[in-house]
Amino acid sequence: QVQLVESGGGSVQPGGSLRLSCSASGTISGVYIMSWYRQSPGKQREVVAHISSAGTKHYRASVRGRFTISTFNAQNTALLQMNGLRTEDTGVYFCNLETTTNDDWGQGTQVTVSS
Repeated sequence: QVQLVESGGGSVQPGGSLRLSCSASGTISGVYIMSWYRQSPGKQREVVAHISSAGTKHYRASVRGRFTISTFNAQNTALLQMNGLRTEDTGVYFCNLETTTNDDWGQGTQVTVSS
């Protein structure tokens, strides 16, 4: 099992940027999908972006062109670069690592976009 810890959330004005990090403890190997989800107030958790161990990326339509996902680097840290933030991007952001045997989640980090 891998422990995941998100960081980098905060409060920004519309149009601002944040970079979220997902630090993983333990060994990450084999086939996996690393995803970022968010849960906005009053809404269900939704996937924002994901990247496979092969490097294939997918973005939610509303964030495509504004967000960039990257997979785990040598320091076992994955990133979500968020530019052009909108008020509707507000929510708690979670990272998720799914393998053939495990499905691990972080505790989440709050992102607030407000003027």
